[in-house]
Amino acid sequence: MSIFKVLEMVGGLALFLYGMHIMGESLAKVSGGKLEAILEKFTSTPLKAVLLGLGVTAVIQSSSATTVMVVGFVNSGIMKLNQAAGIIMGANVGTTVTSWILSLTGLEGDNVVLALCKPSAFSPVLALIGVSLILFAKSGRKQDVGTILAGFAILMTGMETMSGAMKPLAGNDQFKQLFLLFGENPALGILAGTVLTAVIQSSSASVGILQALCLTGTVPFSSAIPIIMGQNIGTCATALISGVGASKNAKRASFLHLYFNLIGTLLFVIVFYILHSILDFAFMNQAATGAGIAVVHSVFNISATLVLLPFRDGLVKLSMLTVRDGKEEREEKQAVSRFLDERFLERPAFAIAQAKKASVEMAGFAMDAVSQSISLLTSYDKKRAKKVLELEDLVDRYEDDLGAYLMKLGNADLSERDSQRVSLMLHCMGDFERISDHACNIVETAERMQKKEEEFSEKALLELKVYKKAVREILRLTRELYEGEDVLLAMEVEPLEEVIDTLTDEMKKRHIKRLRKGKCTIGLGFVLSDITTDLERVADHCSNVAIGLLQIEEEGFESHDYLDQLKEEDAERFKRRYKMYKKKYRLP
Repeated sequence: MSIFKVLEMVGGLALFLYGMHIMGESLAKVSGGKLEAILEKFTSTPLKAVLLGLGVTAVIQSSSATTVMVVGFVNSGIMKLNQAAGIIMGANVGTTVTSWILSLTGLEGDNVVLALCKPSAFSPVLALIGVSLILFAKSGRKQDVGTILAGFAILMTGMETMSGAMKPLAGNDQFKQLFLLFGENPALGILAGTVLTAVIQSSSASVGILQALCLTGTVPFSSAIPIIMGQNIGTCATALISGVGASKNAKRASFLHLYFNLIGTLLFVIVFYILHSILDFAFMNQAATGAGIAVVHSVFNISATLVLLPFRDGLVKLSMLTVRDGKEEREEKQAVSRFLDERFLERPAFAIAQAKKASVEMAGFAMDAVSQSISLLTSYDKKRAKKVLELEDLVDRYEDDLGAYLMKLGNADLSERDSQRVSLMLHCMGDFERISDHACNIVETAERMQKKEEEFSEKALLELKVYKKAVREILRLTRELYEGEDVLLAMEVEPLEEVIDTLTDEMKKRHIKRLRKGKCTIGLGFVLSDITTDLERVADHCSNVAIGLLQIEEEGFESHDYLDQLKEEDAERFKRRYKMYKKKYRLP
């Protein structure tokens, strides 16, 4: 085999691996994290878990990626080990879809239909369509579809190039002897398949390489079968690496994947070779084909799943025996960590969905802090005051962890929509943190009042009651609009925020009148001013969140200009909602 053929084979392998990579990445991007979200939620029965693992892997073309996601779910506490078992088994079956697609390369015959099914016939068309979409489509989603088509064409071109470069090996006696050795000693074949797959970390890719080798006509089934068995073991390397530094349950999920493939391989090899010794399978000495490899790959994974699925609890127990619980083990994880697993960064769309969950919790804690702090103004309680301070500290931790996670996501290749969602979360995080800060300010004011034994007049308390109701409503609206990304609710916030501004001014004027009549003190005037200032700022931050959502399709976040534009474009609706809230929150 000449050096030029070696270079051609290496180049074909590079194209094959690159095509598989960009196709898988683009498929995941087009799914927008929905496939992973389905995995997270719908694993109530073993059969459903297997089918979901199969379906997701068939779409994203990577059992390793699916398994790593599952390790992330288990690490985050989102999924239990027995649920993970079914998905992992289904992922192994789903990865066989790739081998069937790649087997098209080996189609032979003069039939027109067969000729059209060969990659050499349709790959150039897919490449043309894909590149056209990448270059000329304005929609990010269409460009991603174009990348999928181009990736598939590159993958198939690499496969054809590898196959062509390997054809001279058909007459190489040393090459034949190597594969005959794998047939005579299946353990060596299993080891070779394991090492190859562990190195490139993709069973689909290693099966594709084997299929390309089989096109030389020199690889018998007796050699190909043990290599395929090894490839299923080698694919566990990715999950095992992913489990390093993870929680004990995540490590158990990695070992569960390993044990499933090890036990499945052992059972298959024992049963198969016993039957072979009795029946003497004639096909073992025949040259393996791409379609034959796909059949063996599918039969093994389906058989292993059918046999071991009823014993999934046993696999879970085995993994738990491997990774034992330590004595008085402590988990120093913050609550936010269960959403922001580093493994999810491999699938940016899903990582964004998880970050959104964390930010929604952050918003909830900040707004709960304000709501509880308000109640301290009329009924001070040390435990409740301490709880508000704890919530504020928790919000600060969320801001640190979530901010760092979103910055990592910002460096990923995101769709236009996902990029907007990251920008919105970064924009709103600061508002949530400032809302919790104002809650702490109110706690300090309440403590000061309690120590000095100061009390508002009956009239001031009635006014403050109305004011607090308005603030609680704007907090509720903001929480709901942010979680549901509800534009209609977002348009309710600004009219209410202006009503709160009006209430602030009116309460200050009324206090001055009471002060002149001697019905209130200057000290309580300062206290009331501090309270209304903090709550008014809270309303301002709620307005910022609503405007950020309304402006998500715009470039940048120039809030004041956008707000003026919003009022001008929908002046009647704005006035109507403003009057409604002004009537609802009229001071007594």
